[in-house]
Amino acid sequence: METRIALLGIIVENTESAGQLNHLLHEYSRYIIGRMGIPYRERDVNIISIAIDAPQDVINALSGKIGRLQGVTAKTIYSSIRGSNTHEANTL
Repeated sequence: METRIALLGIIVENTESAGQLNHLLHEYSRYIIGRMGIPYRERDVNIISIAIDAPQDVINALSGKIGRLQGVTAKTIYSSIRGSNTHEANTL
């Protein structure tokens, strides 16, 4: 299956949504390449970046679910690189 490499930028303003966010990220963990979280205490927000290699519809679904969480904003940047995630192909 064709996959895309993307970066999800997430800003968490409502820390009460963190549990739901972590549940979603765990649900999609097989596609996640890496994750970096930065607590910005001076502004009381958390900034998270997620590198992902997945089919575009999977990336869109995850981004949409994250964006529907209260006090959480998500934006996605796509690479022009297309291919197949060999790890995902081997686990199906």
